[in-house]
Amino acid sequence: MRDLVFATNNAHKLAEVSAILGSQIRLSGLKEIGCFEEIPEDQSTIEGNALQKARFVYEKYRKDCFSDDTGLEVAQLNGEPGVYSARYAGEACIAENNIRKLLDKLDGETNRKARFRTVVALILDGKEYLFEGIVNGIILTEKHGDGGFGYDPVFQPEGYSQTFAEMSMVLKNKISHRALAIQKLTDFLTT
Repeated sequence: MRDLVFATNNAHKLAEVSAILGSQIRLSGLKEIGCFEEIPEDQSTIEGNALQKARFVYEKYRKDCFSDDTGLEVAQLNGEPGVYSARYAGEACIAENNIRKLLDKLDGETNRKARFRTVVALILDGKEYLFEGIVNGIILTEKHGDGGFGYDPVFQPEGYSQTFAEMSMVLKNKISHRALAIQKLTDFLTT
């Protein structure tokens, strides 16, 4: 069994990724390695942010690790919020503010196509690897569901009648952008 650090303090993400990885990988979060500082995320791309976080942990703690960054990319908004998804409505805003800003910008628009894109950056024995997962869908006009986090209540993936927030964690973990990227990571680690 391989030990890996997931460079996150987000309990939702840690639980989601642990469920995807299963028993093949012993996963630790930042708290478990004693990292309580804010890891910089100031790159202009999703790939850049994922690599920046993984490099920070690897260089400081010398542990094999991975990190991810996710962006919601809306076609009508030329890819916004993208790399700024978590802080779309401002640095100190919560998900509710981000959702409200997104829905306001899309008010009256008929093209509601969007995609969630996750990039996972792995540093293993000093070498860097990237894995990407994409899920296409649409942005609804109002929130549906209480599960998930972030934009999940307004994102309905292609081929489904539920938002991510309405789905069970089991289903979401099979089809989500993060699940697809993590599955590529898992396949890489186990072959």
